[in-house]
Amino acid sequence: MHRLLLLVCACWATFASAQTQFSVTFPTSKGTSFDGRLMLFLAKDNKSEPRFQVSDDANSQQLFGQNVDGWQAGKPTLVGASAFGYPVKSLTDFPAGEYWVQALLHKYETFKLKTGYTVKLPMDRGEGQNYRTAPGNLYSKPFKIKFDPKAKQVVKIVLDQENPPIVEPKDTKYIKHIKIQSKMLTEFWGRPMYLGAHVLLPHGFDEHPEAKYPLCINHGHFPADFDGFKETPPPADMDTTDYVARFGVYGYKKFVWQEAYNFYKQWTSKDFPRMLIIEIQHATPYYDDSYAVNSANMGPYGDAITYELIPEIEKRFRGIGQGWARFLYGGSTGGWEALAAQVFYPDEYNGCFAACPDPITFEAYTVVDIYKDENAYFLPGDFKKTPRPGMRNYLGQVKCTIEEINQRELAIGDNSRSGDQWDIWQATYSPVGENGYPKPIWDKATGKIDHSVAKYWSENYDLMHILKRQWATVGKKLQGKIHIYCGDMDNYYLNNAVYLMEDYLKTTKNPHYDGEVKYGDRFEHCWNGDPNLPNHVTRLRYNTMYIPKILKRIEAGAPVGADLKSWRY
Repeated sequence: MHRLLLLVCACWATFASAQTQFSVTFPTSKGTSFDGRLMLFLAKDNKSEPRFQVSDDANSQQLFGQNVDGWQAGKPTLVGASAFGYPVKSLTDFPAGEYWVQALLHKYETFKLKTGYTVKLPMDRGEGQNYRTAPGNLYSKPFKIKFDPKAKQVVKIVLDQENPPIVEPKDTKYIKHIKIQSKMLTEFWGRPMYLGAHVLLPHGFDEHPEAKYPLCINHGHFPADFDGFKETPPPADMDTTDYVARFGVYGYKKFVWQEAYNFYKQWTSKDFPRMLIIEIQHATPYYDDSYAVNSANMGPYGDAITYELIPEIEKRFRGIGQGWARFLYGGSTGGWEALAAQVFYPDEYNGCFAACPDPITFEAYTVVDIYKDENAYFLPGDFKKTPRPGMRNYLGQVKCTIEEINQRELAIGDNSRSGDQWDIWQATYSPVGENGYPKPIWDKATGKIDHSVAKYWSENYDLMHILKRQWATVGKKLQGKIHIYCGDMDNYYLNNAVYLMEDYLKTTKNPHYDGEVKYGDRFEHCWNGDPNLPNHVTRLRYNTMYIPKILKRIEAGAPVGADLKSWRY
């Protein structure tokens, strides 16, 4: 028996040593020592670099990831069987063939948090938490190899390329940029932390110095600059061969540009309401934005935005500076943020227009009920595992599963460090775990749900549960302020939570919520509430859709003596 065991061990050692490995180094010209996530990419073609070919699509190319700590220049790090992969989980199972290979280092920084924990995370560097393009990240030039997982082979890769810095946007007549150091966030993170915004000034701002303006906060993902506003029309000869399969249209880039120019023409027209619109930059070390709420893992972003950034914007750009003259809107992440900010700060805002919001109750965390279900990846069954869908099109055709999305994120980074969707929900809503990182809502490998974490989510971030618990005290402050719009074929099943929220809101009394919830038949993600236009148009018209609604709220609910004239020129 003992000899058999020795023989098995010897055979395994021979097999393991024969497997193909990748030896990755970086030169001293790029630095001396780094922490981070080392990623290896393998792709069948070079239509684009392999680092840009990993996705949730069926034709995603391959990624393997592993952590590095104190990695020194010139010292090889081996990527082999222990690296976690997506879509194929292990390098030993990856099929032989010819591939384009590339490696990348996503750099981490060390943070000594107010919580007492020390964590290593990728600080946003102006790109909006994108490991592919984050300034300072090292990568290699792609090259072609013949790969055989069982061959005795070491492929050498040198990270001798570096992503350049992001160019800051420049001010124009209408668009201004602001950045402040947040005292609250700096204290939490143990290093200087900043909040920024792109501010769209109303037409006639300089010509009417006496005017003070209402403020619209257009929540959403990390904006490089103010989105959807262009002072010039698209070039007549602009290429229109680009095709967007999701919408079934050609020339969408030109169409988007034209819509942005149309908004400029409306914005500067005689009768359009004069307001300030801002898009906030609040990227965190976990994601491209903070979800605009206070979080155990990310700090007091809700307070910092509401009590530091917004008052500073109003001071600099002549905002009215009162809750009745502040309004929230956005879609997807921005839809959740708009509703959450209205719920958590009912006196500070006078209405939210939430389109296709991320799950507003975790009874329908897309297709998972985190309170009742035992597993997030599979439907319950004695002898069968039926995967839960993660994304679909308007016909219900499934693009990928929840398990696949989560395991792609796990390959990019463990401990909620992928900078992607399910990880930021976890980083926002979870308590701090024993290792200082967000406590997982479920096991990323198996999908098993931790119901103690689910209870914490319910008490602190389930917006429907919070409204039910607090309606007797906050209902009067929220009356007429809640407006929700969602396509009934939302790609991420976000309509499921909206149905439950609507059922609850209909039952509210003393007062009735007096808002609206609307659905678009067969509309997908980012529908803004207009049933008369296709999805690819409505998703571009948040500003023009909601500003007239905001004007009605101002006229109906402004307090006695409020300034309703200086900004109506």
